[in-house]
Amino acid sequence: MTRLLNCTAKILSIVGALALINCHSEATAQMSNEDRLAKIDEMVAGFKPKFRDVPVVQAADLKADLARGSTVLVDVRTDDERATSMIPGAISSAEFERRAAELEGSPVVTYCTIGYRSSAYAQRLLQAGWDVRNLEGSILAWTHAGGELVDATGQPTRRVNVYSPRWNLVADGYEPVW
Repeated sequence: MTRLLNCTAKILSIVGALALINCHSEATAQMSNEDRLAKIDEMVAGFKPKFRDVPVVQAADLKADLARGSTVLVDVRTDDERATSMIPGAISSAEFERRAAELEGSPVVTYCTIGYRSSAYAQRLLQAGWDVRNLEGSILAWTHAGGELVDATGQPTRRVNVYSPRWNLVADGYEPVW
C-alpha cells in the first residue's frame, strides 16, 4: 500500500510540474513583445553582476558590426540548440577553439539563449586576452531586434530553441522550440 501511495504521489508531482510548465509557456505566449523584452532584461539583470567585467553589445549594434564583417560570432549553445537555428555566420565554441590561432586578434561576440552561458565563456576568453563582448540578452534579444536566423543547412528560419518553457520570450513572428 505504501508503494502505491508513493507511486501515486510521484505521478501527481510529475503531472503538477507539467501543468506548471504548460501554464508558464502559455503565460509567456500571451505577453506583449514589450513585456517579454522587459522579462529578458529582468533575467539578465539577475546574473549580470556575476560577470561585471564582461563587456556587452546590444543586438541592434551587433547587426551593424556583422554587416561590416570583422566580428567572429560564437554560439555557445549545445549542438541540438544550434541545429534549430543560429545567427548567420556564427560558429560553435568548439570550432572557435579549433581555429583560435587563425582568429587571433579578431573581435569576438558570444551568445547563447539569454546570455548566462555566453557570459561565462566570454569571461574565460577575456581572461585569456581576447577582445570579446557578450550579446546582451543573447538570441532572445536578437529576435526582438528582428535579427535573421538560419537552420543547420543555412536556410532562413523563424524557429528558435529557447532551451525550456521558462525562456519562451522570443519576439512575435518567431517560433519557440524546446
